[in-house]
Amino acid sequence: MLYKFDLFEGRPVGWPFYLLLDVLLCNLLNNCLPYSFILYNPKQLINPNKRKYYMPFIAAVSKVDLPFKTDQQAVKQQAHELFSANFPQTDRLIFAFDNTEINTRNFCKPLSYYAQPNTFEERNDAYLNISLNYSVQAAEDCINKAGINKEDITDIFFVSTTGLATPSMDALIINKIRLNPNINRTPIWGLGCGGGVSGMAKANTAAMANPNAVVLLIAVELCSLTLIKSDYSKSNFIGSSLFSDGIAACIVKGDNHGRDKRVTYIASSSKLYYDSLDVMGWEFKDTGFKVLFSKDIPTFIHEHVRDDITEFLMKHNLQLSDIKNFVFHPGGKKVLDAYTDALGIEGDFLHHTREVMNGYGNMSSATVLYVLERFMSEGFEDGYGLMMAMGPGFSSEMVLLKITNE
Repeated sequence: MLYKFDLFEGRPVGWPFYLLLDVLLCNLLNNCLPYSFILYNPKQLINPNKRKYYMPFIAAVSKVDLPFKTDQQAVKQQAHELFSANFPQTDRLIFAFDNTEINTRNFCKPLSYYAQPNTFEERNDAYLNISLNYSVQAAEDCINKAGINKEDITDIFFVSTTGLATPSMDALIINKIRLNPNINRTPIWGLGCGGGVSGMAKANTAAMANPNAVVLLIAVELCSLTLIKSDYSKSNFIGSSLFSDGIAACIVKGDNHGRDKRVTYIASSSKLYYDSLDVMGWEFKDTGFKVLFSKDIPTFIHEHVRDDITEFLMKHNLQLSDIKNFVFHPGGKKVLDAYTDALGIEGDFLHHTREVMNGYGNMSSATVLYVLERFMSEGFEDGYGLMMAMGPGFSSEMVLLKITNE
């Protein structure tokens, strides 16, 4: 335990004598008591349990509405045409498109593109170009919303799982926008749907370490470009009914930027569930990224989520009823229903999440930032907020927020 104190407090004269006395007493106490004392002049005894923590805050969020938003029924019709000749279950499973509760999908290409022949190389080249252009758009919009200059940015985190880039995309963004060449950069790849919440946790951790930090977080997922038309598996068919494209950016500021602290970071949690590696992920083929996901995802939510949230909140002397704002990644209708059943909260506490899913589809890691943007633009309820997503591993990610509308 660490205490700081000044024995010569209030003694205007003869302070060298008392300084010497301080040193002697500190040495004596260090040898006699299970406490550690440091000679300091803070004008008061400081309890380390009440020491100041640097709490970063979310200053702005921006999202991209892509130019090729497509009606779900049109996607359904094209999927039927692409799969019916080689996937015997097409007619039986086609109604999955209607059961998703998705109305429109956010696509980076016109629907006709996905019916045309293309290679993995061509799709990844499209990923590089589209990701860079829209990342710049989202970043510049977020910089304006946050009221900062691009030169202020000290750190950049780039999250994605749907394309490959080396140099990593963050390097391309820095070069394109001409950010500070000495910026701290961290590419995060492979977290799938969990990447948005995990990226938020990591961005805030960086801002806790440096109270002067201004952190740019970008999440890009172009799920539609991973479609392998020659993959006639059930996973690929169901995936074609859910996944979309999304690009979002966020600015997180360190504690020394003391304005507009409406959404303050408190803590985060990450958990990997043993022996569940095959629940969700990619299988890498010559033709590209083959999607894998299991029907067990809602079961995982039923079995684990309530206990995991309760345990996380208890560490901060909170309980589920203290959470007023649920910023959840939607996954799909079955996932949202599983959250609702598992948590047992009255009312449509996931209405913003549902609205984003209805209007955009599942945009993997970017989706939860679209949900956060909706909260930021339409308003929070004063109190605590919880961000949550699940992704490959199988894993869960959580971020605890303190929110005020003042």
